[in-house]
Amino acid sequence: MQQDIKEVVKEKYGQAALRVTTGGSSCCGSSSATGCGDPITSNLYDSSQAAQIPEEALLASFGCGNPTALAKLNPGEIVLDLGSGGGIDVLLSAKRVGPTGKAYGLDMTDEMLALANENKRKAGIENVEFLKGEIEHIPLPDASVDVVISNCVINLSADKDAVLREAFRVLKPGGRFAVSDVVTRGEMLPEIRQSVLAWVGCVAGAMKESEYKAKLASAGFEQITVEPTRVYRIDDAREFLAGQNLDVDAIAPQVDGKFMSAFVRAVKLKS
Repeated sequence: MQQDIKEVVKEKYGQAALRVTTGGSSCCGSSSATGCGDPITSNLYDSSQAAQIPEEALLASFGCGNPTALAKLNPGEIVLDLGSGGGIDVLLSAKRVGPTGKAYGLDMTDEMLALANENKRKAGIENVEFLKGEIEHIPLPDASVDVVISNCVINLSADKDAVLREAFRVLKPGGRFAVSDVVTRGEMLPEIRQSVLAWVGCVAGAMKESEYKAKLASAGFEQITVEPTRVYRIDDAREFLAGQNLDVDAIAPQVDGKFMSAFVRAVKLKS
């Protein structure tokens, strides 16, 4: 099952990278004919941030948030972006930490890595390195990173416990976990949850807010907070869900306000 999910994710994001390099755009919210999921992916980066990076990096963003705007990044720090895609958050982080700092991007998709390295070249930013690998097995030493960021990628993993353990491992004592992700609140029927997650663009599925907090604590993190940044309403997903042969009005109470993008923070206080 984990391998199946991984292959689906790899194929989806590889194709998206190729679309961007041939002049198209990518979208996180929906892979259906209904187009991009604007309530999820639109207007995440302001004009000053967009001006700092190549257009292709912005087009290749599958994010549901903007971790670089919400995370406190200091000059000289080392940042790691899990599932870095076209590199937008890595390039913005590199500018924030400055020449004495460094930003790593980790991705398992060759096409995205190629696009990210081309965006790095266009941006002329030197303190960036893109690594090939899986977020469940981070190819960096213990206690080597000050901040771990991610933009709606951890929900794609079939082994979220492994991802969080690895994030804890590579962080230095005092290091911060600061990611945007999709989370859910409250109970709903499994088939409805599955359909809405298909709209959001998640392959493996989002965790409940309480589950996310519990898994972070289990990995060793402390000072855990989940702050909603965008709450999705039933009307946002109406067109997509109607196409799934679901009675949108009937399921509205199970959907409305229960899916959201959130900024998840935690701290590694000990080694």
